[in-house]
Amino acid sequence: MAGTRAAIRYAKAILDIAQVNNSTQAVNSDMTSIVNAIKDSAELKDFLQSPVVKGEIKFSSLNEIFASAQKETKGLFQLLLVNKRFELLNDVALQFNALYDELNGIEIAKVTTAFPITPELEAKVLAKIASFSNKNITIQNIVDPAIIGGFILRMGDKQYNASVSSRLQNLKREFSN
Repeated sequence: MAGTRAAIRYAKAILDIAQVNNSTQAVNSDMTSIVNAIKDSAELKDFLQSPVVKGEIKFSSLNEIFASAQKETKGLFQLLLVNKRFELLNDVALQFNALYDELNGIEIAKVTTAFPITPELEAKVLAKIASFSNKNITIQNIVDPAIIGGFILRMGDKQYNASVSSRLQNLKREFSN
């Protein structure tokens, strides 16, 4: 938990600097790239977490991997080097994305579907969301064949389950009562 608090502090500091420099959008793109790179590469994740690899090596590697990153992002690498906290990079990037979304009134809607979302279903989901939220919505699609069909919509602490598997569960419950 202490790691998360530290990650939030770093993310807020970088966001403050980015706001002053009018580069929040570009830095947010950097942070998204970092999150995706760590998610897609177990080697990068292990490398950043490794207590054996020297901080300077992690620092120069990140500067090479993210050579086109904004100066604020590179400032974060420097900060993590000085404080020996490279294991926080992924959490800091995620926290930055969340703060950026909040700042811009963007809410993430996680839509779980059995197959990759179609434009038609995306339109239906956005219409459903518009009925209870006036925020700027970004849809994040999670594919899970276990739901069989339909969709599950999660936004913050709200969930709307229109999946086939949920309807089947309800039918089972009705028959066993």
